[in-house]
Amino acid sequence: MQIQKNGKYFFLFYMLGFFAGILYTNIVSADYVMAMGVFNEYFLNQYMQTEVAMPEFFWYLFKIRMTAFIMTVVLGCTKIRKAAVIISLAWTGFLSGILITSAVIRMGMTGILLCLVAITPHLLFYVLAYLVLIWHLYFYPVYKWNLSKTVAVILLFGIGITLECYVNPILMKMFIKTV
Repeated sequence: MQIQKNGKYFFLFYMLGFFAGILYTNIVSADYVMAMGVFNEYFLNQYMQTEVAMPEFFWYLFKIRMTAFIMTVVLGCTKIRKAAVIISLAWTGFLSGILITSAVIRMGMTGILLCLVAITPHLLFYVLAYLVLIWHLYFYPVYKWNLSKTVAVILLFGIGITLECYVNPILMKMFIKTV
C-alpha cells in the first residue's frame, strides 16, 4: 500500500511538470513552436535521407543520457535528495509537456503518434532505471543501494541506449514513410 501511495506522488510531480509544460508552450512560446523545425516536413524529409554512423551515435546518446543520470545521482548524494527527485520528475514532465504540445500544434494527432514512435521502445528501459534510482533517493536511508540495483540500472540503461541507437531510427523511418 505504501508503494502505491508513493508511486502516486511520483506521478503527481511528473504530471504537475507536464501541465506546466503545456501551459508554457501555449502561453509563452507558441510563436517559437510554430517557427521551429523539428516537426516540419523539411526536417522529417532530411531525417529520412540521413545515414547515421551508429557507433558515434551510440556514444553521443551515452553521453547525453548519462549526464542527466549522473546529475541526479550527484544531487541525490546531498541533503537535498528528495528535492532533487521532485525537481527531476517535474522537469521531465515539463519537457514532455512541451514536446507533446509542440507536436500537436505543428502536426495534430500525427504529432502525438510521431512522439510515441520516437520514444519506442527505449523509454521503458530508461523509466525503469530512473525509478530504481529515484525510489532509492527518495526513501533513503530506508532503502539501501546494493549491487543488484547497480547491475539493474547499468543493464537497463545499456539496453535503452542500444535500442534508441539501433532500433528506434528504423521505427522512426518506417513511421515517417507512412506520414
